[in-house]
Amino acid sequence: MGRAQGDRPPYGLDTFNCPTYRGQTGWMADQYAQSREDNRPTEIPAIRWDEPPEGPVLVLLDQTRLPAEEVELVCTDAPALVAAIRSLAVRGAPLLGIAGAYGVALAAARGFDVDEAAVALAQARPTAVNLAVGVRRAREAYRAELARGGDRDRAAIAALVAARALHREDAEASARMAVHGLALLDELLPGGGHRVLTHCNTGSLVSGGEGTAFAVALAAHRAGRLRRLWVDETRPLLQGARLTAYEAARSGMAYTLLTDNAAGSLFAAGEVDAVLIGADRIAADGSVANKVGSYPLAVLARYHHVPFIVVAPVTTVDPDTPDGASIEVEQRAGHEVTEIAAPQVPVAGVEAGGGIPVAPLGTQAYNPAFDVTPPELVTAIVTEAGVVSPVTAEALAELCDRSRQVTI
Repeated sequence: MGRAQGDRPPYGLDTFNCPTYRGQTGWMADQYAQSREDNRPTEIPAIRWDEPPEGPVLVLLDQTRLPAEEVELVCTDAPALVAAIRSLAVRGAPLLGIAGAYGVALAAARGFDVDEAAVALAQARPTAVNLAVGVRRAREAYRAELARGGDRDRAAIAALVAARALHREDAEASARMAVHGLALLDELLPGGGHRVLTHCNTGSLVSGGEGTAFAVALAAHRAGRLRRLWVDETRPLLQGARLTAYEAARSGMAYTLLTDNAAGSLFAAGEVDAVLIGADRIAADGSVANKVGSYPLAVLARYHHVPFIVVAPVTTVDPDTPDGASIEVEQRAGHEVTEIAAPQVPVAGVEAGGGIPVAPLGTQAYNPAFDVTPPELVTAIVTEAGVVSPVTAEALAELCDRSRQVTI
């Protein structure tokens, strides 16, 4: 399964199988647990390349409008895509990498300055390393074709081929992560009936396939081994409530939504068997940057002897970032905390695009988009190339080297 060498995971497998205290949430956790035919979370792909008569475009499923409505957003140039990335119309580490690659291809196909577009795209979300990886891959393909003597049209085609290859590879990686992740869950928690807590959104809305952490939960559901998916609402932008619940419902999964600060009571009641999250950047030492609120879950999981599992493609591992302190954490606008913003549909009495104030005018807000979980709190990192557990710099580097050799 690709586990790094070592006799056992950092806490010992036996600590994950202690008797479960069935508190007041126990009945609710089983009430709607059922299997039914799975559906794709959405009929509209999260991202697609299109070539209408007026010229190539990149079409996105606008995630700011979910779950109220499924609306596509059409980007005709890199600045439009940068705006979509910053507004979170398109989001999630793997999908940002795909979007970045397509953005370079779009600039090339429409005759814009490719280097200028690449710089703007790579800087749109600084914490998500996949974005820069995707941009670099398409730009290198573009430059390589020019260096071989090809004209700009052929170079643009090369960039598009690179973007499509990355898109396909991400879908394949998603499927392999689901296999590795489910095998790990079954190893740590024999017998099935998994009750999994997740944070933010990690499904097909962030991937060329079925996602990262969510793909593992979905695999458990399809195998009849998921009893309950606990979904953190994920403040302040509610990606869990708006997006993960949306995907879970459309996949027929047994799920329950909770406020972020209710997670502790679930752990205390013995209702969480594992935590599954994604990642926006994994440092060389195994530190994991993910949506803010992930680190408190890791602390809770450690205290309650619950496995804390990170699921991400190898492209999310950044060997050039030595440790967690070196990860640049994006700071977002304060109004995301001082206002409540509904999906962008008309609401009586609310200005279009605005939010409902919940704090006094002029209140300052602390609003980091991510927090960083140190490797000693991470039970395992699941990638398409295998599983690293215990999480160490050496084991992570070995897995990445092995992955690169397979790719070559």
